[in-house]
Amino acid sequence: MPAGVFGTMTDSGPGAMSTDDLFTGKKVVLFSVPGAFTPTCSNNHLPGFVDHADALRAKGVDTIACTAVNDVFVMHAWGKDRGVEDNVVMLADGNGEYVKSLGLELDATGFGMGLRGERFAIIVDDGVATHVAVEAPGSFEVSSAEAILEKL
Repeated sequence: MPAGVFGTMTDSGPGAMSTDDLFTGKKVVLFSVPGAFTPTCSNNHLPGFVDHADALRAKGVDTIACTAVNDVFVMHAWGKDRGVEDNVVMLADGNGEYVKSLGLELDATGFGMGLRGERFAIIVDDGVATHVAVEAPGSFEVSSAEAILEKL
């Protein structure tokens, strides 16, 4: 996985998490949504990982992380709104730098949303991607929590 830094909310305010902190020595499921508070992302994608957090951990996943091209305040508010608690780490990719480094940026300017990230999920084992699932435009199948459980 490429090196990078995500925004996170800490008890004392906005902070940062490096990819080294996220991935080193861990099995991680990193999934990306085009935008916080959007319909499929809020009603299906994020809740699926919250609902299946125990099953994912039972298959050896140490960390479940959600990223979007949104700022840290939006990601934090969305996580609270969706009740993620400690089940999912909410990571802000505010300028889209990480999705660009992955080559998974999405031009959503036609929808008034600017640059975003594709909808995807990646299984990462100690910093190495072992499974990459990128959705076709308008689809929600291969990056769901259920689909990722089948790949673990």
